[in-house]
Amino acid sequence: MNTTKVDSSDILVLGAGQLGMAVVQALAPRLRATNDRLTVLVAPQAVDNPSAQDAEILAALRELGVEVLGQDLTADEQTLTDLFKRSKTVVNCTGFVAGPGTQLKITRAALAAGVKRYFPWQFGVDYDVVGRGSGQPVFDEQYEVRGLLRGQTGTEWVIISTGMFTSFLFEPSFDVVDLKRRTVHGLGSWDTKVTVTTPDDIGKLTTEILLAEPRIVDQVVYVAGDTISYGQLAQVVERVAGVPFEKTEWTLDKLRADLAVAPDDVMTRYRAAFAQGDGMWWDKSNAYNARHGLETVDVEGYLRTRLG
Repeated sequence: MNTTKVDSSDILVLGAGQLGMAVVQALAPRLRATNDRLTVLVAPQAVDNPSAQDAEILAALRELGVEVLGQDLTADEQTLTDLFKRSKTVVNCTGFVAGPGTQLKITRAALAAGVKRYFPWQFGVDYDVVGRGSGQPVFDEQYEVRGLLRGQTGTEWVIISTGMFTSFLFEPSFDVVDLKRRTVHGLGSWDTKVTVTTPDDIGKLTTEILLAEPRIVDQVVYVAGDTISYGQLAQVVERVAGVPFEKTEWTLDKLRADLAVAPDDVMTRYRAAFAQGDGMWWDKSNAYNARHGLETVDVEGYLRTRLG
């Protein structure tokens, strides 16, 4: 495994976090069969001075036979452009950890580099429906990324809309389902829906979409592990856990009032956003995985594994 300099690569994956690793684990075996080179970009300190967790990730990447490149995404745009010129395809799995404006910068660099295909970090909700001015600065930036991609013809792009990570429904700080306190909060109403997908399924489906023939070009592709209302979610939680939960509906007015009091609180912003419904869900039967007979883990399957 090369951890210093990579001269060129067929596919460059940005990030080796939860989603990045899921993509690499699904993609690497498929590329070995075609002798295509796969490189993963990680933070420089993960290579130069790895923590115990970094060492585990590097060992897993070594086992997969991929090359590793240390590069800070906070670098200037020209540095990233020069880096991306080495690759035909860039798959962006970095998330929002690098701060506001990073996704726009990465996208501009990929376009300036003239990469053949770009998969942006859009593994989330339908930003076309959400639009600009949602009250979510991150959502606004994602909407602008789509504008950049659609405003050019030199680089093919594929956006994969996945909805929320399934596990996020059970994140205590998000406070939709709190398994320890046995509470469920319905955002907006009990009929409001949300689409969710596990990172492992996103990794597998991203690989299928990336390698699909005929090639998918300049499209938004929808995938879904599950599409569920908050009322249905409450029923699933009680059925799987085998105990009653305290159920409270948090109306959009209530969540907007919370947001007015704490406008900078990330989770308060997310709760208000996912209470809106529109753009946060799509019909699973029309999703790419359903249309192609690719199995995914639904909320009940995820929770049974977690509580098992």
